[in-house]
Amino acid sequence: MDPLLVISNSDAGTADEESLAAALKVLRAHCSVEVQATSDPGELDSALHRAGSRRIVVAGGDGSMHAVVAALHKRHDLEGAVLGLLPLGTGNDFARANEIPLDIEEAAQVICDGHPRPMDLLVDEVGEIVVNNVHVGAGAVASKRGAKWKTRLHAVGVGKVNLGKLGYPIGALSAWVKPPFIRVRVEVDGEVVTDLDHPILMMAVGNGPKVGGGTELVPYADPGDGKIDVMVSYAIGPLARFGYGAKLVVGRHPERDDVIYLRGTSVTVSGEEFWVSADGEIYGPERHRSWRLQRAAYSLVVPASQPG
Repeated sequence: MDPLLVISNSDAGTADEESLAAALKVLRAHCSVEVQATSDPGELDSALHRAGSRRIVVAGGDGSMHAVVAALHKRHDLEGAVLGLLPLGTGNDFARANEIPLDIEEAAQVICDGHPRPMDLLVDEVGEIVVNNVHVGAGAVASKRGAKWKTRLHAVGVGKVNLGKLGYPIGALSAWVKPPFIRVRVEVDGEVVTDLDHPILMMAVGNGPKVGGGTELVPYADPGDGKIDVMVSYAIGPLARFGYGAKLVVGRHPERDDVIYLRGTSVTVSGEEFWVSADGEIYGPERHRSWRLQRAAYSLVVPASQPG
């Protein structure tokens, strides 16, 4: 195996450090490994600058994966890069999407025994990237509210055994009770799929299918298939929202008459002010955003059972 550079989070807790140590034991049985802990974009960029020909392994969650891919993209070093992933986050949705085990030692073994699979990327109009998915409307507001609860509840418990994961469902419940209906125009590959005269509950643009620790928001999305999955929900009324939520839990909401689900390579949303959640990072309010697919932007080491 090629030498590895493992990028970890300087702010990781004791439980994460113990998990990482277990993963490193597996990796070091196969190759030389250096660990670089980073706490800000400057430190991350410096670590990547020193990486040389070593394969980079991200030790963290979806946010860490986003940070490393974004930094490589800005450095123009992403093309041809092969990354590994040790899932140490709360949700680990991108790991789930690629069938990377959440057991850290099993994930380390995948880095040793797996194979690279090309991964697509979403790139917005200002050059920022999305690794997993992005959504606006109720989903983004749920993430915004859930992030606050996650921070509060993460302190309740010890290490990874804490109540932080409850932030996601609490945020979702809050958005369901007080939903932020928005009027926007959504265009997929230049074709208008919904316009300002129809308020929507939410819209999602998926490279990967899962959010919030396993919810299949765009259940048919595949980060390596060369397509963006787009979901628009018109579930405005209380009963409609209840039905939508019930189907969302089991990933069957695209079957509903008040849901549009389609695929393409570019998406634009514009209209009333809306909040955006991109790979868990919340920003806004916005009035116009667009994303395009960058095919096979980099590769991720996935289990041998996954397609190459």
